[in-house]
Amino acid sequence: MIISERLAPYVVYYEDSIQAALQKINTNTRRLVFCLSEFGVLEGLVTDGDFRRWVVQVDNIDLTRPVREIANRRFIQARDSDSPQYIESLLSARITAVPLIDTLGRLTAIAWSGAPGIRFADWEIRDDKPAFLIAEIGNNHNGSLDLAKRLIEAAAEAGANCAKFQLRDMDSLYGNGGRLASEDLGTEYTLDLLERFQLSVDEMFEALDHVRACGLIPLCTPWDLVSLERLVQYGIDAIKIASADLTNHQLLMAAAQTGKPLLISTGMSLEHEINEAVQLLRAEAAQFVLLQCNSTYPVPMRDINLAYMDRLGEIAQGPVGYSGHELGYEVCIAAVARGARVIEKHFTLDRNMEGNDHRVSLLPAEFGAMVRAIRNVEDAIGTCDTRTLTQGERLNREVLAKSLVAGQDIRKGELIAERMVVVRSPGRGLQPSRMKDLLGVAVPRDMRAGDAFFESDIHGYSVQPRAYAFDRPWGIPVRYHDCSALTENCTPDLVEIHMSYRDLELDPGAYFKAPGTAGLVVHSPELFAGDHVMDLSAADERYRLRSIQELQRVIDRTRQLKRYFPATERPLVIINAGGFTLDRFLPVEERRAGYARIASSLAALDSEGVEIIPQTMPPFPWHFGGQRFHNLFMDPAEISEFCVVHGFRVCFDSSHAKLACNYFGWSMRDYLRQIGPYVAHLHLVDARGHHDEGLQIGAGEIDFGSLGEDLRTLAPGISFIPEIWQGHKSSGEGFWLALDRLEPHLRGHDVPERAYD
Repeated sequence: MIISERLAPYVVYYEDSIQAALQKINTNTRRLVFCLSEFGVLEGLVTDGDFRRWVVQVDNIDLTRPVREIANRRFIQARDSDSPQYIESLLSARITAVPLIDTLGRLTAIAWSGAPGIRFADWEIRDDKPAFLIAEIGNNHNGSLDLAKRLIEAAAEAGANCAKFQLRDMDSLYGNGGRLASEDLGTEYTLDLLERFQLSVDEMFEALDHVRACGLIPLCTPWDLVSLERLVQYGIDAIKIASADLTNHQLLMAAAQTGKPLLISTGMSLEHEINEAVQLLRAEAAQFVLLQCNSTYPVPMRDINLAYMDRLGEIAQGPVGYSGHELGYEVCIAAVARGARVIEKHFTLDRNMEGNDHRVSLLPAEFGAMVRAIRNVEDAIGTCDTRTLTQGERLNREVLAKSLVAGQDIRKGELIAERMVVVRSPGRGLQPSRMKDLLGVAVPRDMRAGDAFFESDIHGYSVQPRAYAFDRPWGIPVRYHDCSALTENCTPDLVEIHMSYRDLELDPGAYFKAPGTAGLVVHSPELFAGDHVMDLSAADERYRLRSIQELQRVIDRTRQLKRYFPATERPLVIINAGGFTLDRFLPVEERRAGYARIASSLAALDSEGVEIIPQTMPPFPWHFGGQRFHNLFMDPAEISEFCVVHGFRVCFDSSHAKLACNYFGWSMRDYLRQIGPYVAHLHLVDARGHHDEGLQIGAGEIDFGSLGEDLRTLAPGISFIPEIWQGHKSSGEGFWLALDRLEPHLRGHDVPERAYD
C-alpha cells in the first residue's frame, strides 16, 4: 500500500468539464479522478468505465458538460485517522484506490494498492528504506582490470552500496562493428574510447566477482542483447538500463522478461516515450525504478529539474531515483531530500584521466562525504507522525523550560489557588500550560515554597516505596541532597550515589550524619568544570591526564564516603571511560588504541579500596543535550576481551546495550552471554530504537521477563538499580514504579521463555 498526499493529478472539481476529467485520467496512469466540491469535500469519482457507461446512455455526447453528471457516488472511502491495517484491508485486485477524508469530508490523501518496493540481493528499494547508493564506475577503469578492482575497493570504503559497470558487444552494437571510419567527430571520439577502454567479458565477470567480495552489490548496464544475455548467464541480481536505451523497446522487453528488477535512467527522453516504456514494462509485470537524469556531461544546474521526480513517481507509481552528471554532489543530497531512493553517481580515482566520465565523477573522498551527508539527511527527514519529544529535547526541556512551583508553603489538603503558584525554571515539573488543571485541586502532600508540582498532585495518586522481593541486592540512584528523603520509607540494599563535579567540593558530613546499613556504589561524574567530558582514551595527552586527575578525585571522595557505608568494604565506582567522537565511528585499529589508552589511564590511578567498573555504552551518547558517536565498551566481544586482558569488570546498562544491539543488529541475549561473567553491577532500564534511552520499564522494547531469566543464569546475585531518567521526581515515583514492574521478573520463580531482542 502507498499513501500519497499528492492530489493534483487525481482531482477535478464538480463543475469542471468531462473533457478536463478525461485529460487527467489519460495522463495520471491510474485511470481515475476524484471529484470535489468547491470546498474540497469528496463527492464522487470517475473512471474510464464510468465514462464509457455514460457514452452509451446519452444521445448527445457533449464533453463540455460538468463532470458531476457522470461521477460515481458509490465508492469505498476511509478516514485519514483510520489505521494503516484497516485502510490496506479495503484495497483489493478490484479496488486499487481508497480516498482518505478528514472529519469534514475533505479529501486529504489517497491510498493506492501496489508493491511497497522492489528487492534484489539483500537490498530493498522502498520509501521507508535508506537510499541505494551506486558508484558508477562505468568505463572509468580505462580498460584495466587492476584499476577496476582498485575502484571497487575505494567505492566500498567510501560507503557505496553498489559498484556498477557497463558491458558492450561492439560487433552487435554498432553496424560497422565499431570501426572508426565514416563517423562524425563525436561518434568517432566515443568509439575510439570504447575500442581502447573495454574489459573483456571474462575480465568483467572477475570485476563483478570482486564487487561481491568487497561486500557491495554488483550492477552492470548491458548496451545490447548479447551483453544482456551474458549478464543473465553470469547471475546478475538486477539490471541497469541506460538513458540511451529507454526507447529501445527490444532491449527493454528482453530485460523485463528476465524477471530481474530494472533501474532505468530517463535522460534524453520525452514524457510520452517514458509513458510508452512504462506501459511496456507493466505489460511484462516488471519491477522497475525510474531515475531522473539529464544526459549532459556536465549538466548545468538549471537543467537538472529535480522536481520532475514527482512526475516520474506518478508515472511509475513506485519509487524513483536520480542519476547525476553534474559537478559536485549537492544535487544528490537534495534528490534524497525530495524522495529519491536510488542515487547513481560516477566514480573515479583521478579526474584528469582520459575519458568524458572522469570529469563529472566524484573522487573517493567526495563520494564518502556524499554518503555521510545523505545518511544524515535521511535521519533528519523523519516522519509526519504525531510530534513527540526526542531524547535531546527531553534533556534540554528539563534544563531550559519552566515549571509550576509552589510560591509559598502549602499544607496537605489546601485547595490550590493561582496566587499560590509561580512559574520558575528548571522544567522538572508540570509545564506552565497546565495551570488550569492544577487550580482548585486539594494538595495531596505538604509543600514548601519552591517545590515543583507533578502529575500526581493533580490526580491525587502516586507510587510509593514498599518492601520488595528480588533475587539479588537492589538499590536506587541518589544524590547527596535527596538520599535521606528517598530512603526514608524503604530499606534498599544499596544506594548508588550519582555525583556531579560540584558535589566533589561539598562535605559529605553535611548530608550523612551516621553510618547506615545500605551498601555503597558511586557513579562518577562524566562532566567536569570547564566543559571537560571525561575521556580516559583521549589521544590528546593533556586532555587524558586531566581526566585521570578528575577520576582520582572521585576515588578519593569515595574512600571518604566509606565511613558512612561500613557494609561495603570495596565500593564500586562506575565510570563512562570515554571513546566518543563528534562525527563518525572509529575503525577497529583506532578502537584498539583507545582501549590501550584507557588501560594505561586506569593503571595510573591509586584505586586502593575501590573497584572501578566501566559502563557499557550506547552508540549515540548524549553530551550537553546533543549527540556524539561512541566507540568503546559497546561491542560485547571487545568488552569481554578488555575485561580478560586487563582484569576489570563492568556495569551492564540494559538500555545502552539494547540501543547498541538495535543499531548494529546484534542479539541482546548473545551480548549478555559474552559479557555476563564480567558484570559487577546492573543498571536496569528500558530503551527504544537507536536513541531513546533511560525509559521507564515497559515503555520501550526490552522483554524484562526473558532478561530476568538470563540474568539468573549469566549474572546471578549481581546488584542492580532502576536507572530511570528523572526517576527521582515526585519523591522517587519513577524508581518505585520501575521496581514494581521489575519485581515479577527478578523474583526467582519460573517465567515463560521469551525473546527480548
